[in-house]
Formats: sequence, structure tokens, C-alpha cells
Amino acid sequence: MQARFKREAKATSRLRSPHTVELYDFGVTEHGDFYYVMEHLDGMDLEALIRHCGTLPPGRVVFLLNQLCFSLGEAHELGIIHRDLKTQNIFVCRLGRQYDFLKVLDFGMVRSSFESEASMTAAGELTGSAVSMAPELIAGQEPSPAVDIYGAGCLAYEMLTGRHVFETDAVLTLLLNHSHTAPEPPSTYNSQVSPELDELVLSCLEKKPTSRPASAFELRERLSSIALQEEWTHQQAQQWWDEVATT
Repeated sequence: MQARFKREAKATSRLRSPHTVELYDFGVTEHGDFYYVMEHLDGMDLEALIRHCGTLPPGRVVFLLNQLCFSLGEAHELGIIHRDLKTQNIFVCRLGRQYDFLKVLDFGMVRSSFESEASMTAAGELTGSAVSMAPELIAGQEPSPAVDIYGAGCLAYEMLTGRHVFETDAVLTLLLNHSHTAPEPPSTYNSQVSPELDELVLSCLEKKPTSRPASAFELRERLSSIALQEEWTHQQAQQWWDEVATT
């Protein structure tokens, strides 16, 4: 655990994207406890946001995913894979005069693409959250940036539908579904989702890593090409956060 904690701090300290939580300091106390000091954020994690809203408008989902892609794109270029993208690890906040500013948290499961899996993980151990685990991780294959693209697809699905890609309390069934079952299109649960956005989210959730968008930057380009009925504007974001602050 201490090795993973130290690895997270070192990985996070290398990242400079404004959409990755900023790490100021880390070290070991005189009692041998590992610590780090990170920026204070004013907002809520994505799980709380979805619980508050139920579903998010497609324009807002695209707005947030674009920011996620900046964080992932930089990390992947440095050989860093997050591996545990889930709603609790994505923070949406107010940052100065910027609203709906996304920050990626918790690189505790992070692994360098140049590092041996066996060096940090016990044999047969699954690392990450079952609700968003890529099929290749379940199969015990070496992770690549494609696992984070799958995780981004799971986040998009939850934001658009208010539910997980697969709904079950049985972990084994959940893992089998991620490995073998094609998910329902998000539009099944949210009629505002366009065919283009449906197609892009489902492409992120393809079982074969090579069938997903090739990179976070490609995903962002494809997001930017989707015609939205209503874009999510700075004014809408500010109004939403002002209303939340007074309730």
C-alpha cells in the first residue's frame, strides 16, 4: 500500500494539465506515515453530481469529457495509465471564474506503461473498480491507454443515463458482462442522446482495445465533431453553480 501511495504521488507530480489535481508536496512523517499535500477544490465528485441531477444534458457531458481528455492525453503521452476511472475519482468544481472545471483525482492504481505489472500487483489480483473495468484488465492482460478510454466510456454512460453500463450487485456477473455483453445504447435510457453520441460512447466500450478511439486526443476530436442540439455554455454553468451554492 505504501509503495502504491508513493507511486501515485510521483506520477501525479509529473502531470501539469490543469485538469489533473495539483500536488504540492509529499513525503514521509517521522512516524513513517506517507503523506501528500494537494490543492483544495470547491465542488463535488461526479458521483454526487449525478446523484444530484439524475442525468446530465448531452452538451454538459461533452463539455466535461473534453476536459477529461486533456488530463488523460497528457498522462498517456508520459506513459502513465490511470486504470481506475470512476465517478468518485472525477471532481467537478468552481475554479476562480471557471465553472464545471473538471479535475482527475486518485492515481492510486496508476501504472507506467514501461513498468512490469508483476512488480506492483500480486498474481491474480484485479485492480480497479468493477463498474468500469475494461475487459482486458479482467482477462489479466497488460494495461494500455485503451483501458482509460473504456473508463471514459463508462463515465460518459453514467452521466448520460444516471446508471452504470451494467446494473447488477453481483461482482462476478458484472465482470462477465464487461467481458462479453454488449451494452445498451445510452439513448435507451435518455432520448436526448443523439445517434452520433450513442455511437461514440459505444465505441469507447468496445471489447477489443483496438476498436476503441486510438487516444484521448482522438476521442476529444470526435467529441468536438458531434452536433449538439444545445451546447453547454459558461453562463449555464455559472447559473447552475450559483443555484447549488444557495441550496
